[in-house]
Amino acid sequence: MQAYVEKVIIPQYDHFDKAHQRDHVEMVIRQSLQLARQLGADQNMAYTIAAFHDTGLCKGRERHHLVSAEIIRADKMLPTWFCREQIETMAQAAEDHRASARQEPRTLYGRIIAEADRCIEPLTVIQRTIQFGLHHYPELSREEQFQRMMTHLREKYGRGGYLHLWFEDSPNAHQLEQLRRMIEDEQAMRSVFNNCLP
Repeated sequence: MQAYVEKVIIPQYDHFDKAHQRDHVEMVIRQSLQLARQLGADQNMAYTIAAFHDTGLCKGRERHHLVSAEIIRADKMLPTWFCREQIETMAQAAEDHRASARQEPRTLYGRIIAEADRCIEPLTVIQRTIQFGLHHYPELSREEQFQRMMTHLREKYGRGGYLHLWFEDSPNAHQLEQLRRMIEDEQAMRSVFNNCLP
C-alpha cells in the first residue's frame, strides 16, 4: 500500500499550488500518524486519508474536499487493502477535513485529518498565505497583497475565525494562540510580511 501511495498518489501534489505541494502532504501524513498512534486509530487508514486528502485540488479549490472523497471511492487499488466500510469512512474523512466546515467531522478519522491538516506554525501560515495570494492574485499591489493576507488570517485564524481544532491538547492549540497574538499586532504583521516579501 505505501509503495502505491508513494508512487501514484503523493506525486500528484507536485502539480498543486505552492501551499499544497509534496512537503504539505508529507507533513499531514506525519501528523496523522502521530495522532492515530495517540488515539489508538488504524494507522493504515490514517496514512491513506492523509495521502488522499487534497487530491481533489486537481479540480479546483472550492470543492476539493468533495472531489478528494470521490477519488478515494473510485480508486481501484484501495479495495486491495480496505473493506468497503473503511473506504467509505476514509472518503467521509476527506469530505470533513476542510477548515471552513461548519460542523464537526463525523468520525474520529475526520477529526484526525482535520487536525493534522492544520499547520499552525505562525511563520509557515503567513508564508503560505502570501504564496497563495501571489499565485492566485498576481495583479494585486504589494499593499493589496498585505490587506488580503490580513483579511484571510483574521477570518480563518483570528478569535471567532472559522478554523476549529478538534483536540484541545494538540500542539496546534498553543501555536494558534501565538498566531492570534501576532495577527492582533498589525505593525508586527507588516514587518513579518516585509521580511517574507522583500
